[in-house]
Amino acid sequence: MGDPHRIGIIGLGVISRAYLDTLAGAPSVRITAVADLDAARAEAVAAELPDARAMAVDELLSSSEVDTVLNLTIPAAHAEIALAAIANGKHVYGEKPLAASFAQAREVVDAADVAGVRLGCAPDTVLGTGTQTARAAIDGGVIGRPFAASAVMVTAGHERWHPNPDFYYREGGGPLLDMGPYYVASLIQLLGPVRSVTGASSRLRAERVIATGLRAGERIPVEVDTHVAGILEHVNGALSTITTSFDGIATAAAPIEVHGELGTLAVPDPNNFDGEVRLATIEGPGWRELEPSAGYVAATRGAGLLDFVSAGDGRRPRAGADVALHSLEIMTALLESARVGRRLELTTSVDRPEPVPLTPQSEWMRSRATSPSR
Repeated sequence: MGDPHRIGIIGLGVISRAYLDTLAGAPSVRITAVADLDAARAEAVAAELPDARAMAVDELLSSSEVDTVLNLTIPAAHAEIALAAIANGKHVYGEKPLAASFAQAREVVDAADVAGVRLGCAPDTVLGTGTQTARAAIDGGVIGRPFAASAVMVTAGHERWHPNPDFYYREGGGPLLDMGPYYVASLIQLLGPVRSVTGASSRLRAERVIATGLRAGERIPVEVDTHVAGILEHVNGALSTITTSFDGIATAAAPIEVHGELGTLAVPDPNNFDGEVRLATIEGPGWRELEPSAGYVAATRGAGLLDFVSAGDGRRPRAGADVALHSLEIMTALLESARVGRRLELTTSVDRPEPVPLTPQSEWMRSRATSPSR
């Protein structure tokens, strides 16, 4: 297998635990360094890992013990950390979105291209059996020519469960940039790239109240719109509608539905790796569940990072910067369309990532990492 690919993690908040649990069981990678603005938190995490050292952020970025920086900082810091890592010759894989703005994301992508390093970005949930089984059904002609899709995410807001939810309501946050990447990435997997968007948005409240943790009862300002709706015009002619909201209480809508001339697919929540894919055809007699036929089986957060480090120069990462950049332009263009009140054409496009064959957990966890060549 060769030497494990060395990972340095920056940002050890809530999401880091899922990555730590996955990467700890993957022989193709080794966590060698961790950093956080809270030095005590970094020390505590390093104590759990046999090969990791707690470092300051700048020390990790320049460390010869790190091949790829896993960027788990808040969205507002994504671009800054990514650019610093690239400047130090590191590959970068980050949490979504790629950056807080499309201009920043483009700068990061261009810098990685010039430096000759690889750049990847979550979400990787769409590589699991849920979205991938639905994609295989569409590509197999089960629903005939797809012409429309709907994507719906409604929640009352993350301040109900997150002890420090401020960043969800600042630039780079909001329901579309926070949760939309899962839905947009899934729509790209299912129907391909988007050529234009039309959006509308609103803001229900100017403040939110933290419900849990040490800051329970504290009011925080809302600086972004918290209900966003839009229409995506795909290159293949299909139309997708998307609704993301931090203002609603609940919804009975399927997370994603794809309509074709011969049938409809109900696609599971793209925030999860798996879930039930259901099919209804014009012949009836109703909905039936499809057996998983594609995707990483029993995948967990970090599967996309393992795919990324195993891709090397010979294969395009499935959770790559090209998808992340196109997804971010879709979302930021929706927000801009809502602001200016008109349809906007996009400047980026992307080929659908290579589909994921049905891959047992024992195999994708052991995917051979490539050498850390620049």
